[in-house]
Amino acid sequence: MPQLIQAKTILNKTKRRDPWFLDDYTVNPYSGCSFNCLYCYIRGSKYGTHMEEKLAVKENAAALLDKALALRARKGQYGYIVLSSATDPYLQAEKTFKLTRSLLEVILKYRFPLHIITKSDLISRDIDLLEEIKCKAILPDDLKDKAPSGLLITFSFSTVNDQLAHIFEPGATPPSKRLVTLSDCLSQQFHAGVSLMPLLPYLSDTGEHLHEMMAAFRKVGARYVMPASLTLFGNNAADSKVLVMKAIAQHFPHLTEKYLRFFEHRNEMPKYYTEALNKKMKELAAMYGLPDRIIPQPA
Repeated sequence: MPQLIQAKTILNKTKRRDPWFLDDYTVNPYSGCSFNCLYCYIRGSKYGTHMEEKLAVKENAAALLDKALALRARKGQYGYIVLSSATDPYLQAEKTFKLTRSLLEVILKYRFPLHIITKSDLISRDIDLLEEIKCKAILPDDLKDKAPSGLLITFSFSTVNDQLAHIFEPGATPPSKRLVTLSDCLSQQFHAGVSLMPLLPYLSDTGEHLHEMMAAFRKVGARYVMPASLTLFGNNAADSKVLVMKAIAQHFPHLTEKYLRFFEHRNEMPKYYTEALNKKMKELAAMYGLPDRIIPQPA
């Protein structure tokens, strides 16, 4: 059962807007995550654990956000709010607590632009509020002629294979359902796309799998696909590096030596790999007509 807590703050101002996610602010209604993705960057990083057993519900999140956005709105400090940066806003607990929905009501009240990042199909429940946010959001001055919409929806994938996803994302909505929900959002004229983060070396980064994914995203009409390689942290039992290596040893033992070579003494993939992956994804983006940013970067 999730722990109910009273948070001290809910709205976090970022130091600089990330060019991938356009985050001026971040909001996390929950702490911890029931999706239990083995590769999650939170596990073993400086941000602490990210496990279902640690799941906490910030009961006063809506009241805190109302107060914070009222102040920002009075000062004209509009900017994209990202839901969420450290945990999914549409966990299974959201069906009961409806905390994310209450935050959407506050965001709509103050007309802030919004970027939702999720692995869940539960977002379909809130189409009514999302439509209003899209129509009424006030963009920050420097993005008024650049941003495609006041509402952005990004679905996170590491693969489109349900069986592979179940190994590395055991609690998340299967990719097949995510694709259907992405398609539904696009049919509602939302600006929606894909965070292809992380790609799993020798599993979802193969040429065959990359073509399969890009074809699937193009078929549903995704507006962008943002790729990135795998990063793993920590050496404790609940850390991402240990959990992913355990999964590789159990399900893909032929890859164990390769993963050890990559991650035994580092957290990130080597430079030669990331450069080759970036080049490949640029080629695929052009081939499939899928931009690799929400706001394409100058060449």
